[in-house]
Amino acid sequence: MAMKNCFQVSSVSTTRAGVYHPFAPVEKLHLPTSKCLNTSTLLLSSPSSSFPPSLRSRCQKSRIVCKAREAVDTVQVATDASWDTVIGGETPVLVEFWAPWCGPCKMIAPVIEELAQEYAGKIACYKVNTDDCPNIATKYGIRSIPTVLFFKKGEKKESVIGAVPKTTLSSSIEKYLDV
Repeated sequence: MAMKNCFQVSSVSTTRAGVYHPFAPVEKLHLPTSKCLNTSTLLLSSPSSSFPPSLRSRCQKSRIVCKAREAVDTVQVATDASWDTVIGGETPVLVEFWAPWCGPCKMIAPVIEELAQEYAGKIACYKVNTDDCPNIATKYGIRSIPTVLFFKKGEKKESVIGAVPKTTLSSSIEKYLDV
């Protein structure tokens, strides 16, 4: 799901003379799925398929360069269907409860995005729309939004209510990181 944006794949093609050809066509690369990689398709370039025959015959090789980010650095959406897998992992989880009509929620959203980028690979960041998933909000007693809950190994550890400064959330995150 989120790993789709995690890979940057490019191709470098050279001819026998060593000239770089950046005009390789785009193809799909199918990778095996795993626990953390739910999507199995990446786009990549390959000179062997759609180059004109005259250029294809001169291409000696194609070197594929794949750079993966450390981890998913965006805030993902959690739903009723995905909730148990969201909080059940080994990685600490930050969950923001919000609604589209909420002004303070709009104020804290960029802060949560920054934290997701800064702590990529150390925590997982999710958001739950309380209008779309009232059962989750009711289960955890969410009475006002924005509310940020912290989970570790499926257990609720802490809640922060309101549009708080980034430093407040950062200090809460630091408590649950494994050293």
